[in-house]
Amino acid sequence: MLRAGLSELTAFIAIAEQRSFRAAARKLGVSPSALSHAMRNLEARINVRLFNRTTRAVALTEAGEQLLRRVQPAIADLDDAINEVGSAGNRPSGSIRISAAEAGARPLIQRVLPGFLATYPDIHVEIVVDTRLIDIVADGFDAGIRLFDDVPRDMIAIRFGPDMRLAAVASPAYLSQHEPPKTPQDLRKHRCIRFRFLSGALYRWNFERNGTSADVDVDGPMTLGNTNLMVDAALAGIGIAWIPDYLVAEHLASGRLIHLLPNWSPSLAGACLYYPANRHPPTALRLFTQAVREWANSPLV
Repeated sequence: MLRAGLSELTAFIAIAEQRSFRAAARKLGVSPSALSHAMRNLEARINVRLFNRTTRAVALTEAGEQLLRRVQPAIADLDDAINEVGSAGNRPSGSIRISAAEAGARPLIQRVLPGFLATYPDIHVEIVVDTRLIDIVADGFDAGIRLFDDVPRDMIAIRFGPDMRLAAVASPAYLSQHEPPKTPQDLRKHRCIRFRFLSGALYRWNFERNGTSADVDVDGPMTLGNTNLMVDAALAGIGIAWIPDYLVAEHLASGRLIHLLPNWSPSLAGACLYYPANRHPPTALRLFTQAVREWANSPLV
């Protein structure tokens, strides 16, 4: 039976995450030569190459990617078990790594995390902002924050955001030079500010009214990957932006932006925190999900 020691697997994960033997050695407190020797021994014992090495970079082979997907959650579970036992008679500790879109993370940073981190000072929270819909387990995250409709079915989801509407908005300065659209199809004649995901895909504008939908592939002078910058671009009169309404509520109320085609604005289920249903959550994640659930269920939300 082929066996790999815990220290070898820990070293393998560190190299895979750092994409560098030298950086992984610094993280683990060992020499790069010792780490390289350990990986050569592991590869020789299992008769599989795990890394492609060049003078500039280290990349996982296909076999290495497969091994990482299997052992990374298992090692994380072992760490969580040790931390949970160690925390039983002490203050809870550990780390939580969350993948989130910026707009989804902001309410928790503003409303939940200040009190949570004050209550549990030994828990560290890392939020990685990413517009892609990733596999949080395969990519080494404990949880994710996305719109409810985008959450995989095998996850536990805690809704904390209200339903939202998408709104086409433009500044009075822009509309003083362009006739407001009367139908979604009229947007093809306008200068629109587009959103591009990190995956490279452009977000299509989908309108809905009384059960009728309209899918419009707009064009315009600017494409951005950040919704707050899209709001700024609309305020500057560059063009029409397609934005969640809560991001522009104050600007609409003040008249700095105008809501176009309001009867065509579709409604979407709000944001939620989600995590795997088939894994025992570590103490840090369990406490954080409890804090999010309590806040979401409070009458002040």
